Amino acid sequence: MDGKNRSDIYPGLEVDIILKKDQRSGKLTRGIVANLLTSSPYHSRGIKVRLEDGQVGRVAQIV
Repeated sequence: MDGKNRSDIYPGLEVDIILKKDQRSGKLTRGIVANLLTSSPYHSRGIKVRLEDGQVGRVAQIV
């Protein structure tokens, strides 16, 4: 799954995100979702989340 629908993502889920600094390169960062930061049910570039280690980015894919 690609992480564009908020209903697919929940705390504790393992995901790959793209950090703001990595948007040009597309480098993925893997982690566990701590909380969801996007309130709308859908976002074209991916739902924004905070990982358990504190990093914030948009979900590229669900592992």
